Amino acid sequence: MRPDILPLERSNQFCRENNLSVPILLSPMAGACPPALSIAVGKAGGMGACGVLLMEPEAIGEWMREFRSACRGPVMLNNWIPDPVPVPDPLREAAVRNFLERFGPKIPDGIEQKQPPDFAEQCEAMLNARPDVISSIMGLFKPGFVKRIKEAGVKWYATVTTVGEAVEAAAAGADVVIAQGMEAGGHRGAFDAENASERMVGLTSLVPGVVDAVDVPVVAAGGIADGRGVAASLALGASGVQIGTGFLRCPEAGIPTAWADAIGLARPEDTIGTRAFSGRYGRSLRTTYAEHANRPNSPNPSPYPIQRALTQSMRDDANRTGDIGRIQAWAGQSAGLAQAGSPAELIGDIWPEAQRILGC
Repeated sequence: MRPDILPLERSNQFCRENNLSVPILLSPMAGACPPALSIAVGKAGGMGACGVLLMEPEAIGEWMREFRSACRGPVMLNNWIPDPVPVPDPLREAAVRNFLERFGPKIPDGIEQKQPPDFAEQCEAMLNARPDVISSIMGLFKPGFVKRIKEAGVKWYATVTTVGEAVEAAAAGADVVIAQGMEAGGHRGAFDAENASERMVGLTSLVPGVVDAVDVPVVAAGGIADGRGVAASLALGASGVQIGTGFLRCPEAGIPTAWADAIGLARPEDTIGTRAFSGRYGRSLRTTYAEHANRPNSPNPSPYPIQRALTQSMRDDANRTGDIGRIQAWAGQSAGLAQAGSPAELIGDIWPEAQRILGC
């Protein structure tokens, strides 16, 4: 996008092109995006979102029906590009099991063989749901599916973590590139799972690099939770922002109270990068389990989705008992800025603050 356009002019153009009142998108957090949260964000002028990674096709359709019954605003559906199917390693899985059973109940036999929902069927369900946006993370959709997205009148937003990935995404036809900085909570969207923890680029460097490299709008994501972060992102060349952790303390998010409370108390140094929950690299609060799992003498996690299946019993038990030490408590580095109000209150504070900073 042209760097000579003033930040608010650029964001206003993005809003017009995407039927938004404010250039704020909800991050599509798999497992933490109930319709109520997206409805509230949409009614406040932003874009709702759902991460469909864990959802069967029928659930995707039901989610969209519930959203549309209450909100006509724009909405995004997101899915991971699958990694190659991992090769089981009985010795590795046994070591992980023994380690995990120090933190949770006995793990059911054979659970590591559990498969995620069928990706192709999920893609069909996303198309059938007719969202305004379908977004990708962990890679790019194949050309044939991109063509079908465009033919359906739906936009494709591609999540990237490096300038090189952004160039690939734009060349593949992405309408918008979401630049995810290393500050982001949850799973890191690197195209290559093996390099996710090595190519760690912060948002302040990533956004201008991506803006200069592609000719499509850029949305900034990662460590944005107040008007200062929004203003900084727009000043760096972004056309909008995507916020995840900043909305997790809203009652509509419905996450465990222990997790929401811990987010509010977190300093930037209170998060940690780990593969210990799912096998894919992500950023969580610095919990007891995550710290122990990251120690050199702890067993290497299994790849996704085997590790996720193995940790399911521990995570379920932690959520049930409210034990923050074992909860899969994804959180970005600006977690402590997250407020506990409604999405309307948050957006009503964040966007005017950003406009004031930018001189509006």
